Amino acid sequence: MMIYGLQTCAICQKARKTLEAKGFDVSFRDVRSEPLSEAELSRLIEEFGDRLVDRKSNDYRALNDWLKNSEAEAQITAQPKVMARPVIRDSDKFFLGWDETVQEALLTD
Repeated sequence: MMIYGLQTCAICQKARKTLEAKGFDVSFRDVRSEPLSEAELSRLIEEFGDRLVDRKSNDYRALNDWLKNSEAEAQITAQPKVMARPVIRDSDKFFLGWDETVQEALLTD
C-alpha cells in the first residue's frame, strides 16, 4: 500500500499510523520531496479529476491567476502542496482523503 501526501500533513500521518496498526505494509511518499512523475499524476487525475486539487487550501489561494485557471496537472506540478491528500493506492484501487468512506473501504474485510 502506498500513501502519497506530505510528511507534515496530520491527516496523512493519522492514516499511515492507523493502517500500520491494522497490519498493512505501508510506504509513504512525500510529494514535495519526491514529486509525482507525469504518468503518475496523469493516472491520479484520471481517477479523481479536479478533486485532486484542494481549492480550500492557503497554497491554492496563493497561486497566481494563470495557474488557478490552469488544469489540475499544471497546478500540482507547480505547487505539490495543493494536491488533496492523502491519496492511498491499495494495489490497483485508489482512495482520496481519510474520511469514513475511505476508512470503511480499507479497514473492513
